Amino acid sequence: MRTHGWSGAKPASDEEAIARILAAAGKAIEERGADFSISDVARSVGVTRQTVYRYFSSTEALLVAAAVRAVDDFLQRLAVHAAGVTDPADAVTEAIATALEWLPKEKYIGLLMAPGGTSHAESVTSDVGLRFARDMVGRLDVDWAARGYADDELDELAEHLLRVIQSFVIDPGRPPRRGAELRSYLRRWVGGALIR
Repeated sequence: MRTHGWSGAKPASDEEAIARILAAAGKAIEERGADFSISDVARSVGVTRQTVYRYFSSTEALLVAAAVRAVDDFLQRLAVHAAGVTDPADAVTEAIATALEWLPKEKYIGLLMAPGGTSHAESVTSDVGLRFARDMVGRLDVDWAARGYADDELDELAEHLLRVIQSFVIDPGRPPRRGAELRSYLRRWVGGALIR
């Protein structure tokens, strides 16, 4: 870990350094969206760009890390919203519809899936994206094992849900479905696949 810079307050560990960099990236994202640079973050933290690159290989990697940091809160709110929905088809329908409604207001996660930002949109099915989708499925109030779903099937379901969400983000349809109409569509064509 570098021992100079950091606006005169050296971090005690690499974890603290990463937390400071991510906090600065968060502020930059709040101010400028995805149009921030490593230089912006380095200036804010009081280090050189090379120091930031030591922890994050690119602006894209820093953006993804900032989104990962924010995603746990998003998933927790989604789980609370869908609490008590135990039917797999209904739970998945509500999770997708709610995610689609909330994503435009989610600075960090929304940037990864923003229409027109293809380099960001591709990261939706990255290993990180898949891990968090699997976490989302696991947080739903469904007893997947009792319903006969094995772990590998839940992994595939998580990937499928990400692909559905990505598709709606990139092209919401003409006209875009919302509210009850969106839920009816998702229940029929996505939730229907979960009926055993």
